[in-house]
Amino acid sequence: MSSFFIKKKGSEKPAKKGENTAGIKRKADADGGNKGRAKKGSSRLNEEISSDSETEVPVVSRKRRQKEEEEVDETAQEKKLRLAKLYLEQLRVEEEDKAEEEAFEKEIIAGRLQEDVLEQRGKLQRFIAKDLQPPDLADVRLLRGHQLPVTCLVISPDDKHIFSGAKDCSIIKWDVESGKKLFTIPGGRKGTEDRHVGHTAHILCMAISSDGKYLATGDKNKLIMIWEAATCKHLYKFTGHKDAVSGLSFRKGTHDLYSASHDRAVKVWNVDENAYVETLFGHQDVITGLDCLSRERCVTAGGRDGTVRVWKITEESQLIFHGHEGSIDCIQLINEEHMITGADDGSVAVWSVGRKKPLATVKQAHGCQGDGGLQQPHWISAVAALLNSDTVASGSHNSKVQLWRCAEGFRSLQPLFEVPVAGFVNSLKFSNSGNFLVAGVGQEHRLGRWWRIKEAKNGLYIIPLKKKTLEQDSANGI
Repeated sequence: MSSFFIKKKGSEKPAKKGENTAGIKRKADADGGNKGRAKKGSSRLNEEISSDSETEVPVVSRKRRQKEEEEVDETAQEKKLRLAKLYLEQLRVEEEDKAEEEAFEKEIIAGRLQEDVLEQRGKLQRFIAKDLQPPDLADVRLLRGHQLPVTCLVISPDDKHIFSGAKDCSIIKWDVESGKKLFTIPGGRKGTEDRHVGHTAHILCMAISSDGKYLATGDKNKLIMIWEAATCKHLYKFTGHKDAVSGLSFRKGTHDLYSASHDRAVKVWNVDENAYVETLFGHQDVITGLDCLSRERCVTAGGRDGTVRVWKITEESQLIFHGHEGSIDCIQLINEEHMITGADDGSVAVWSVGRKKPLATVKQAHGCQGDGGLQQPHWISAVAALLNSDTVASGSHNSKVQLWRCAEGFRSLQPLFEVPVAGFVNSLKFSNSGNFLVAGVGQEHRLGRWWRIKEAKNGLYIIPLKKKTLEQDSANGI
C-alpha cells in the first residue's frame, strides 16, 4: 500500500470554536471498537515502509560499514601484520617486474654485442633485400643546383644532410627532407688558388667522418680540403699528392683520413692534428677509388692495373686481388670482410678478403651499347653497398640504377629491380638507415668527357627504398 493513505500526526488540525464537535465525538465513539485494529494496521504499514527503505541502501555502503567494523575490531598488532604483508606483496611484484626488465635488457645487450662481434669479424649480413620493392617514380626527387656534372656525394651520419661536389668546383650542402640548399661553397677560377677559399679544379671525391664533424674533399688540382661539416667553414688544406686526388675515406670512429690519387699512392692523415702520417705504394696505375671501415686498413681499386688491394696499415703489408678484365673504376666495402667493385668491362664483382678471386661476378651488368659486332658493355661508373646487409647497387650511363641482392655467404648476385635515371651515375650512396639511396648524376663521366648525354640533368636523385608490408606479403602468399 502507498503511504498516501496513512495520515500523518502533524497533519491533524484543531477544531475551531463554534463548530459541531459533538458529531465528531459520536463518530469517534462509534468507531471505538475498531480503534485498536486501526492502530495495529497502521503500525504494520509503518513497519513495511521502513523495511522497504532499508533495501534501497547501496550494497557498497553496507560493505564499507562492515569493513569499518572489522577495522575497529582489529588490534594494533593485527593491523601492523596486515600492512607488513601488503608491503611484502608489493615488494615481490616490483622485484618480479624489475627482473623481467633486466632479463629483457640483457637479451637486447647480448644481441647487440653479438652483432658487434659479427661486424668486427666481417660476418654480419642483415637480410633486408627480400623486403624491398621498387619505388613509385613520382616519389623519386631530383635536386638541382650544380652547373656541371655531379662527381661525388656523401650523406651525414644522421641522414639529414647531403653534401655534393661537381665539375663546377662547387660544394653544396642539402637538406634531405625539404630538398633545399642550405649552404654553397662556390668554385673558383683556375689561377685563383691563393685568394679563393675553396676548389678551383674538378672535385673528384669527398668523405665525412662517422661523427659528422669533418668533411674532406679532393680535387683534380692535387689538393685535399678539410671543412667543418656543420658550418661549411674551411679548416685545413692538405698538400702532398702529385696528381689528382681520386679517393677519400675516414676510418670509422676516428678522424684518421685515407686518400688515394692518380699518382698511385695511398696517404694517411690525422685531421685532429692537421698532420700527415705516411704514404703507401704498390699500384701500377692510377687509383680510381678507395674505401675503409673501422679496421686499420683500407681497400683500393687500381684502374688499368686490374687489381684490388687491401692495405694493412699497421702491418705495412697489402693483399692483391685479380678478377676484372678492364679498368676497375669504383669500389665499396659491404662489411669488414667483403666488398663490391665495378669496371669498364661492364662487370660487377663481389669479393672476400680471404680469397684472391671474386666470389661472384655479373658480366654486362647494365647491358651493351652499339650495333652488331661493335657492341660494347656499359661502363660501371659507381657502386654502393648498404653496410652489413645483402643489398648493393650499381650505376652506369644506360639510364638506370640497378639494385642487387647478395645471396647468403655472398656467393651470387641476383637483380632486384631497376630505377630509371637519365645520365652518367657518377656516385651512389645508401643512407645509414637504409631508407633511401642517393645517385649523383651528370651529363659526363666523372673522370673524363668520352660521351655527353645532352638530355641528362646534372643533379642528385633521392630514391626512397620502400619495404613490403605484412599485408603485401600475405597477399603474395609469402
